[in-house]
Amino acid sequence: MDATTAITGFVALYIFMLAAFTGYEIIGRVPAILHTPLMSGSNFVHGIVVVGAIWALLNAATPLEQTIGFIGVLLGAGNAAGGYVVTDRMLDMFKSSDRQD
Repeated sequence: MDATTAITGFVALYIFMLAAFTGYEIIGRVPAILHTPLMSGSNFVHGIVVVGAIWALLNAATPLEQTIGFIGVLLGAGNAAGGYVVTDRMLDMFKSSDRQD
């Protein structure tokens, strides 16, 4: 007996809409002081996106799929690296300046 689950277009759309609404409601209620830790947490999610893009690239059969997979890996890695750079800059704003004048 085969236990595969197929996600149809309407189910995928429903899951996407539910995730978007839930994310909007959760992020909308976060105080401004917590956005820096959330940024660090979102960088972890971008890392998962890169792993998924690598998996898609490794399973690509046609040149079009390989191109899309490569672009996905490239954009995901750039997004993750950029997120860490922005988080580092945001954390630098909270450091105390101990200048000796």
